[in-house]
Amino acid sequence: MAELLLRHIAQIATPIGEKAIHGTDMNKLTTIEDGAIYIKDGLISKVGFDSIVGTETIQNNPNIEVIDVSGKCVIPGFVDPHTHFLFDGSRVEEFSERLNGTPYLELLKRGGGINSTVKSTRDASYEKLYSKGKETLNKIEKFGVTTIEGKSGYCLDFDGELKLLKVMKALDENMDITIERTYLGAHAIPPEYKENPDDYVAFIDEKVLPVIKKENLAKFVDVFCETGVFSNEQTESILKKATNLGFDLKLHADEMNSTGGAGLAVKMKAISADHLLAICDEDIASMADSDTIAVLLPATAFSMRKEFAPALKMIEKGCAIALASDYNPGSCNTYSIPLVLSLAVMGMGMSIEAALTAITLNSSAALGLSDKTGSIEEGKTADILILSESDYRYLVYDTGINIVDHVIKKGNLLW
Repeated sequence: MAELLLRHIAQIATPIGEKAIHGTDMNKLTTIEDGAIYIKDGLISKVGFDSIVGTETIQNNPNIEVIDVSGKCVIPGFVDPHTHFLFDGSRVEEFSERLNGTPYLELLKRGGGINSTVKSTRDASYEKLYSKGKETLNKIEKFGVTTIEGKSGYCLDFDGELKLLKVMKALDENMDITIERTYLGAHAIPPEYKENPDDYVAFIDEKVLPVIKKENLAKFVDVFCETGVFSNEQTESILKKATNLGFDLKLHADEMNSTGGAGLAVKMKAISADHLLAICDEDIASMADSDTIAVLLPATAFSMRKEFAPALKMIEKGCAIALASDYNPGSCNTYSIPLVLSLAVMGMGMSIEAALTAITLNSSAALGLSDKTGSIEEGKTADILILSESDYRYLVYDTGINIVDHVIKKGNLLW
C-alpha cells in the first residue's frame, strides 16, 4: 500500500520528539481532535486537523485509499524493549513453588530458574523454535506491538545462542513486526561452568562475542548483573569487550538486590538499565543526569510479588522511563501491554500520559530507534494503532482489556 489516508480521527494522541523524554515532561502528550494522517511509502507524510490534512490530500489525490476513523483514537505503535520471547518448554511447576514462597534465587541455585529452560531450548531444533517464535509474535502483534526486542540467553553455549539469534533474525526478515536482537549469553552460569564462572565470562568475551559481531546477529549485549549470578566485575568485563567490538549495551540491573548495577550501566554508557526494583537513590541521580534509559517491568514485579520500581521518584528526579513486558517463561509469563500499562499507572503511580510516552517514544529510544519510530510525526515510520475507543485514557480505564482495533505497520494495514 503506497498511500493511505486516515480521516476523521476522534483523537490523535502522541508524544513528540526524536529522543527519550525525561522527568515530568513525560506527562505531556500532543493531542489533535478530528484529525487526519496521510501516509506515503511507509512514512507519515502529514498529520494535523482533518479539515486541512484530510481535505488537501483528497483534493490532490482523489483516488487515495481512505479509512474513516470516526469515533476512534489513534496512537503510535507500542514498542516492547525487553523480552525473552524465544524459548522452549514450560516452568509451570516452578511458578507454583514461587507462589508457595520459594525465592527465585533459591530456585536458580537448585538448578531451576533460567537453567531449567536451558535444557529444553538447547534440545529444540531451529525449525521448532522458528515455529514457536512465529506463533508467539503473531499473538503479540494483536496487542499492538509493532517493534519488539528479543534476547537470547536460554542456551548458554556457543551453538545454541547463535541458533536463537539466527531464528530471531529470520523472524524479523519474514514477519511484519520489527525485531531488535540482544545477545544475553550472560543470563546465568551454565551447569558446565558452575565451578568456574570466570571461565564462562572469558568464553563469552573471547569466543562468542566476536562471532556474533562478525555475523551481525545482534545489536545489543546484555548481562544479568545480580547477586549470585554475574558480579559487577564480571559484568564490566563483558560490557567492555562488547563496547570494543561495537555493540550497544543493555543491563539487567538491581532487580532483586541493590548492587550498583544501574550506576554501572551509566558508567558504561548503556542505552538502558532494566528492572531497577532495588535501585538506590545515588544511582537514580546518576541515571537522571545521563542518557541511559530506565526500562521498568511492572508485570515482573507483580508476578514475583515484589514491590514495584520507584517510578515516581525516578520521574521526579528527571529519569527517562520506558516500559516493557519482560515476557519470559519464568518470572513473567505475559506479553500483555494492557496489563503493563495498568500496572504502571495503578501500581507504580505513573500518569496515563507518562505511561503512554514510556511504551512508545521512550521504549523506542531504549532500542535506539526514536528518530524513526515511537511517535506520530511527519517523516517518521507509519507504525500506528487504531483503538476501539475515542480517547487514549481508555488504555487504562478499560483495565487489562486489549482495545487495539487495527495495526498499521510501515504504512500497511495488517488487520
